[in-house]
Amino acid sequence: MPNMSLNKTPAEEQAPLVRNKNFLEVSLGYTPEQAIEEARRCLNCKNKPCVAGCPVNIHIPEFIAKVAEGDFKAAYEVISDTNALPCVSGRVCPQENQCEERCVRGIKGEAVAIGRLERFVADWYMKNVSAMPEKPQSNGIKVAVVGSGPAGLTCASDLAKRGYQVTIFEAFHTAGGVLVYGIPEFRLPKAIVQSEVDKLKALGVDLQLDVVVGRTITIDELMEEGYKAVFVGSGAGLPMFMGIPGESLAGVYSANEYLTRVNLMKAYLPDHDTPLKRSKSVAVVGGGNVAMDAARCAKRMGAEKVYLLYRRDEEEMPARREEVNHAKEEEIDFRLLCNPVRILGDEKGKVCQIECVRMRLQAPDESGRRSPKEVVGSNFFLPVDAVIMALGTSPNPLIRSTTPGLETNRKGCLVVNEDTMRTTREGIYAGGDAVTGAATVILAMGAGKKAAQAMDEYLSGK
Repeated sequence: MPNMSLNKTPAEEQAPLVRNKNFLEVSLGYTPEQAIEEARRCLNCKNKPCVAGCPVNIHIPEFIAKVAEGDFKAAYEVISDTNALPCVSGRVCPQENQCEERCVRGIKGEAVAIGRLERFVADWYMKNVSAMPEKPQSNGIKVAVVGSGPAGLTCASDLAKRGYQVTIFEAFHTAGGVLVYGIPEFRLPKAIVQSEVDKLKALGVDLQLDVVVGRTITIDELMEEGYKAVFVGSGAGLPMFMGIPGESLAGVYSANEYLTRVNLMKAYLPDHDTPLKRSKSVAVVGGGNVAMDAARCAKRMGAEKVYLLYRRDEEEMPARREEVNHAKEEEIDFRLLCNPVRILGDEKGKVCQIECVRMRLQAPDESGRRSPKEVVGSNFFLPVDAVIMALGTSPNPLIRSTTPGLETNRKGCLVVNEDTMRTTREGIYAGGDAVTGAATVILAMGAGKKAAQAMDEYLSGK
C-alpha cells in the first residue's frame, strides 16, 4: 500500500543539549521499518524529475522502489551504479535544494526523504554486506588524480572501474580531503570516509599520501613519468579574511585551520596532543555551512558562549536550513545584521573583545540580492577570547603557478570546459572547489564523474 502521508517519516536525533557536548553523529538514521514506510511515499513518477536534480544522476525512483520492497542490497546496487560515495552524499548532500526540491510529493506536503533513504541504504550495506568491489582488468594506462576529496575520489573510482591504473596524490597524511578535515565527526563519521577509501583501494587505486603536487612533484613531471592524463581535484583551501584590525592576534583562526585541528587532528580527544586553545567565548563570522560547523564544534569544545555573526538576515544565509536549525537547538547565539569592524586584544596580545556594527539591508540590486549597509553609530562590543573567520576559501595557487598553460579566472579558479572539465592544457582535467571555489560535496562529485567520462573518451580515442 502506498503511504500518502504529507509529511516525511521523522528520523531520531540526539537531544540538542546532549549532542552539543559530544562529537557523536547527530542523526541516528532510519530503522528498516521507517525506511520502508518512507519509501512507500514515492510515486515512482514516469518523468523522474528528482533524477534531473541530482548532480550524479542516481536512479532515485528505482532505488526507492527496492527499499519499499525491503530489498536493501538491490537498492544499494542501484545507487552505487552512479554514485561512488553513497554513505557520504546521503549525509552531507543538500538534497532539499536538488533532488527533493523537484519531488512531486513536495507540491502538497513534504518531499520524499531521498537523502535519509540513501543514507539508510548505504549504512545497511556497510553493516550487513560490506563486500569489497572486484579489481577490474587493467588496460595498462596510467592516470593521476591530484587530491582525495569528493571530486578526486569520484573521478578515481570511475576511472578504476574502467580499467585505468589510477594513482591519487594527497597532500595530507590521511585521505578524504574536505570530508576528513572540514566536515565534523557529528555530521560525517570519519570511519565512513575510510570505508569508501578502502573500496577504492580494492579497485586497484594506488594512494600516495604526503605528496604536495606542485612542490614534491609537478604535473609536468607526472606526465614525464608516464601518466597519460591528470585530474586536478585539489580543492579550495586558501582561507579569506576581512582585513580588519586585530586579525593577527592570538586566538584568531580561519575556519579551515580550526576545523582541521578539530576534525583531522582530533583536538577534541584527550589523548591527542593537538594545540588548540579551549575557549570560553567564541565569535564565528559567516553564514554558510562552514560557519555552522565551526560554531557547533566550538560549542562541543567547551565554549560557554558561541556567537554567530552574520551581516545579513537569516533568509539570506547560504547555510542549509537543517544546519541552521541544529545550531540554534544547540544554543548557538545568532547575531544577525551585524558585522565585525575590529578585534581587540589584551596586554598579552590575546583576543579579548570583538567590536561590531549593526547593518540594515537595502533594496535588492541587479543580482536580486539585498546588500547590507552599516548603521552609523551602532557599534557594540562582545567579550570573546577566540574569533573564527568562516568567510570562504579560494584555491591554493601552487598548482597553477607550477603548471604552465593552465588558465585561471580572477578568483584563482581553474578554467575548464563545463561539458568535459578539460582545462586549457591538453590531458589535464579539473573539478570540484579548484574550479568552482568553495561549493558542495555533491557538486564536486558530479564534476569528478563528468571528468572521468571525458578522460576515458580522450584516452581511448573516442
